[in-house]
This record gives sequence, structure tokens and C-alpha cells, in this order.
Amino acid sequence: MMLSRNTYSASLDFFGQSTPEELTENFGSPLYIYNENILRARCRALKTLSTDPGLKVCYSTKANGNLHLLRIIREEGLSADAMSPGELALLRRAGFSNKDICYVCNNVAGEELAQACRESDHVSVDSVSQIESFGQVNPGGEIMARVNPGIGAGHHDKVVTAGKNTKFGIVPDDFDNMREALRKYRLKLIGLNQHVGSLFMDPEPYLEAAAWLLRTAELFPGIRLIDFGGGFGTPYHKYAGEKALDMKKFGTEFDALLSAFRARTGYGGSFIIEPGRYTVAECSVLLGRVHAVKNNGPVRYVGTDIGFNVLARPMIYDAFHDLELYRRGTEDRPPMVQTVVGNICETGDVLAAGRELPEAAVGDIVGVLDAGAYGHAMSSNYNQRLRPAEVLIAADGSCRLIRRRDTVEDLLAVYPEFGAF
Repeated sequence: MMLSRNTYSASLDFFGQSTPEELTENFGSPLYIYNENILRARCRALKTLSTDPGLKVCYSTKANGNLHLLRIIREEGLSADAMSPGELALLRRAGFSNKDICYVCNNVAGEELAQACRESDHVSVDSVSQIESFGQVNPGGEIMARVNPGIGAGHHDKVVTAGKNTKFGIVPDDFDNMREALRKYRLKLIGLNQHVGSLFMDPEPYLEAAAWLLRTAELFPGIRLIDFGGGFGTPYHKYAGEKALDMKKFGTEFDALLSAFRARTGYGGSFIIEPGRYTVAECSVLLGRVHAVKNNGPVRYVGTDIGFNVLARPMIYDAFHDLELYRRGTEDRPPMVQTVVGNICETGDVLAAGRELPEAAVGDIVGVLDAGAYGHAMSSNYNQRLRPAEVLIAADGSCRLIRRRDTVEDLLAVYPEFGAF
């Protein structure tokens, strides 16, 4: 197979001892591929963000909850955030203990809060109402609260998680009501957390919000956990030369902020960051197959098996993912503007609109870069399509299946009156 437009993955030896053709032939298409070496490198980079001895890196499980990836993340010394009973179960199976897990939830039932208290050492809620619910199931317990700094950041309105137009966090006007709810149930507030948004490449809003959170923490004596959230961006426009987030510069400014706070206040507790996307996004390439090409008027469409049930981000967030093209044969095909679409019966099933790529042909393999965060985690069975398998390229270049593809039997098994085949 002749590879065209694959310089990025080739530069990383991303597929190890295999080729995209071999991987899709052996495991089917579409297919999520993960690279262990890249995942471990991102984990290690996060641990060096600050020299503060109290910094704790908590991986945000919602970005990608594959059990095998979670085990690697734990091996690298990261803790984890969970926000559902399902994520708790995965983290416990991956070897995380109560002390390693922070449960950061949003609008949940009392039964779920009670479970979180049993299975994680730190539980954070994000409204006065949820403090009341927590107090009813765990009176006298320790609690964290998510606060809203009024500062948001992110690449799309739907991923901005602070400010006036979001459902998250307790605003300062409600702090007195929060204190009253804490007193009512004899709860001890041990931590504050916030999250300003996702995929920021400019650290200034994050640092501004972090400074606000440190000032806010001084209003609540006894705090021993200060959680700044995550949202660190990754460069999705790699073929256009987009630069990565300058973690060294960011870390220097972040480190100075933490050091000044400790010196000014005598704070002896821990600081927490919650990176999800940064940890896993770049360690995955999603492979799919071209099954049709056609012109509708002036538009050249490339039809693939990567529908938005497989990768939802472009449809939900207008998200950009760079594409690679791995082709059969040796003929030289010129670049042309093409719109790459999936196999879902929806007009919005567009993977990439108006991209200049080598002319695609039936049988080519498409590679979607940076698919590790909110890729398989957001996949679905819409149109009763089967969710894809996941494969790990191990540190030695070998490959192994780490999640099997759905089957039709899986779709039918949820109906008790029929059962599985």
C-alpha cells in the first residue's frame, strides 16, 4: 500500500509493526488505534507542569474510559476524576483506590451521592441544592464544592463550563446560602474546584481563573484541596503547523502562582488539575474505509464508514480533526477539495467539509488524527450501527485488541422479552 498524506503519523511511527491496511483487515473498520508511548509521554508531561510537591494530576475519565488505557494512566501515577457510577466501576477495576478518585458530579440523585461517598475519598457537588442532598445521605461528612469564577474558555460555546451561560458551579452570590447548607448538615468543606472550559490554547483565562479560585479559597478556612480543573488544549490543525500549548511557559506562570499563594497564606494542602483531553487526544488515530465517491453539483463527496455515531465531535461542536489518507496502488492522484462524510442517514453527518486532500478513491483508508478524547467515549448505536473496536499499539510496536467491536447480539440483548440470539 502506498501511503499519501501520512507524514504526521509516520514521523511518530504511530502504527508500530503494523500498517493501517493490516490493522483494518485484522480488526475491522472503523477502528480506534491507540499508541501506548504517546499516552505515557502525555501523562509524564502533566506531572512536570509544576514543581509544587502538593500538585495532584487527576485524569478526567469522561474523555476516554477504556479500561486498558486507565491502567496505563494509573501506572504513570495519575489519580482520576469520575462523574458517574459507571466511571467509578471502571476506575476501581483499573486499580484506582478510594484515595485516588475524586467524584465530581452534576445534578445527581441522593443514592448516587451515597455510593460516591463509599467509593471515593473526595466528592464535589456544584449547587446549594446538591449540598443539601449530600447532607441528607452523609450528615457530618467532608465535601468539596464546585464554584463558578465567571470566566469561561474553550473552542465552542458548548464546552465553556464557567461564566454566566453555563449550568455549572456555585456563584459567589450563593456563598452565604452554601455556608448555611454546610452548617445545617454539619458538613466540613475541605475543597473547592472549578472548570473554565475545554480546549484552550491560550493559558491566560485559565491562570486568571486559578488566581480567582485561590483568592476565593481564603474565604473558607480549613480548605485543603484546591482543584483548578482541566481543559488544556491540543493542536488539532497539525498539517497547518498549529503549535502545541506551551506547557513550559504555562507551567512557569502556574508554578509562580502556587508558590506565591503558599508563601502568602501558609497553605499546606494540595493542588489538583483535571486534564482529560490533553492526556489522551493525541494518542489515537481513528481508521475508516472509503466506500463511495461522487459529485453533487460542485461538491466532491467522499463517503466513509466513519459516521457521527463513531466520532460525534464534528457534528456536535463543529470540531476540526486533521485527516490522513492511506491509499492502495501506486498511481499519483492530485490534491482536490473534498467533503468527507459518514454512513449515517443525516445531512449533518459530515466528518470534514471542504478539505484539500489527495483525491480519494474507493478502498482507501482515512485516518482521523487526535481521536483519543471524546471519540469512542461519545460513540453510539444511532441507526443501530455497531460501535467500533479499539486496538493498542504497545510500547514494543505490537498490537492487541483492548475492546471488541459491538455485535448485533449486543443490540438485541437489552430486550428481555427476546433476549440474545
